[in-house]
Amino acid sequence: MARRKKARRRGPKTFRILNALESLTYAEILMRGTAGTGLAGFITGAGDITPLKGLGVGGADQAMTGWAGTSEISLADLMSQPGVAVETMAGNFQSNLIPMAASAFGVSVGFKIGKRLLRKPINAINRDLVRPALGRGIAL
Repeated sequence: MARRKKARRRGPKTFRILNALESLTYAEILMRGTAGTGLAGFITGAGDITPLKGLGVGGADQAMTGWAGTSEISLADLMSQPGVAVETMAGNFQSNLIPMAASAFGVSVGFKIGKRLLRKPINAINRDLVRPALGRGIAL
């Protein structure tokens, strides 16, 4: 009878601060391209989408002509006027796709090169500062 292989035991997954910063940078690029504001502005922004009124026939009644407050979409806007917010974000995504892709490519290359160039200082910081202070589960 063949002998069973033992499962390899892995150490705990390490939370890497630089990887988290890279992910936040991608989220910021995506939010600025689609919502017109940063990640913090998207989460904490006020819901300010309101209908625009224009002059109707004879100037007596007002007809809706569009929406105000769509330059910066927030989470509150997404909850109060989801159709308008999603439509605005989709239009922004289409018009900003190339700049967002170029920015994401630049961030990717920058982080890869930066991590390689700073490998020894990062290892020294992890070894001498981060691990003694925060333990094995967190690294730079």
